[in-house]
Amino acid sequence: MSTPTGEPSFRQSVDLMFNRAAALLDLPPGLEEKIRVCNATYTVRFGVKLRGEIRTFTGYRSVHSEHMEPVKGGIRYAPTVHQDEVEALAALMTYKCALVTAPFGGSKGGLCIDPRQYEPDELEKITRRFAYELIKRDMINPAQNVPAPDMGTGEREMAIIADQYQRMNTTDINARACVTGKPPHAGGIQGRVEATGRGVQYALREFFRHPEDVKQAGLSGSLDGKRVIVQGLGNVGYHAALFLSTEDGCKITHVVERDGALENPAGLDVQAVHDWILGHGGVRNCPFGTYHEDGVKVLEAECDILIPAALEGVINMHNAADIQAPLIIEAANGPITAGADEVLRHKGAVIIPDLYANAGGVTVSYFEWVKNLSHIRFGRMQRRQEEARHQLIVDELQRLDEHLGGAWSMTPDFKQKYLRGADELELVRSGLDDTMRAAYGSMREVWWGRDDVTDLRTAGFIVGIERVAASYQAKGI
Repeated sequence: MSTPTGEPSFRQSVDLMFNRAAALLDLPPGLEEKIRVCNATYTVRFGVKLRGEIRTFTGYRSVHSEHMEPVKGGIRYAPTVHQDEVEALAALMTYKCALVTAPFGGSKGGLCIDPRQYEPDELEKITRRFAYELIKRDMINPAQNVPAPDMGTGEREMAIIADQYQRMNTTDINARACVTGKPPHAGGIQGRVEATGRGVQYALREFFRHPEDVKQAGLSGSLDGKRVIVQGLGNVGYHAALFLSTEDGCKITHVVERDGALENPAGLDVQAVHDWILGHGGVRNCPFGTYHEDGVKVLEAECDILIPAALEGVINMHNAADIQAPLIIEAANGPITAGADEVLRHKGAVIIPDLYANAGGVTVSYFEWVKNLSHIRFGRMQRRQEEARHQLIVDELQRLDEHLGGAWSMTPDFKQKYLRGADELELVRSGLDDTMRAAYGSMREVWWGRDDVTDLRTAGFIVGIERVAASYQAKGI
């Protein structure tokens, strides 16, 4: 998305937010600049023969910080991809990984392409050639640089990249760890597709566990019944909206898409709307709610929670003053510009920032990377032992019940539920929940513990910057 007129670019917005936090820290001379700047960006232009002609594509892989290696970050396919955007996303990855204590530096990649204009076999040829260009320069490597899916890419592209790496590194036993977000049957992990949306849900759950924080946003109670606007029902927005509506009782009153918006005050059926979008390419003529042609304007509708889950810069100086949501959670990267962020904060809105809110993807990518390096799925060693231990307790409870003559009995289904050991998906969700809780706690400690910090974004940046600085200082830098 292009930057609105008169506003800083996405990269400049990230730097401005970084500077606001860094100004509150006492960093050694020069270290602030070392952390802020992007280490390197590789630009590749390659040709692929398609439809009887050679077409040239431009791609990027940016490495923002190597305070820890490998560096981590997705690859996006979009016609608007450019170097500044990729570098901004790489910078966010650095602070994001530090905040959730994933042991990675920050990186990001992009290919300037509209994937909807190509057939699957053509996308495979393009992806393989792009991967080849990056792999031969160690820009994809299990120990140095590990991509993941992003906007416009998914499990299929990651499987292709992993296969290309294996073809070029036939003796690397850890080859599958060169990329995350793969399908489970190709070395992926259960729960990766839903991870970012699930992380948004866990972030909101953690926020609502603290009445003081909820009060700060002018809200009260729990998530149950809260009115939610979701902008972008792609992978992240869809899963976040689905889980919040089916598991936490939220009402998804509005869904904003590229061709307009859909409204239903009683709550939209997220699955039905998502299926409609997949079949029709948008929400126009969707029978499950009232259609509004000006989707961007719908962001200004009254609600309790606003979830921008698509492109950067959708909330900017042009519409920030009209946003009514008291609580905004950034499911996308950079959906609020630096100027809009200031306007919203002065209005009293609470923003749960992107470097925390959409960290579910990199967290579960970390689990997948560890799984690939250990060459064993989570739960394989302990699941049956856990079930056997639980069986001992159930047997003892049944013996006591018989001793009491049946006067006491277990709740229906208790035995079945208790005896089942955790599988990989449950363990992944548990690890993600724990990560989101711990990261929020570290932000919250700064938010409430320092008089000079008044928002969660600054608190998150402070935590991330301090951890990156500590890593550099441990290296003697």
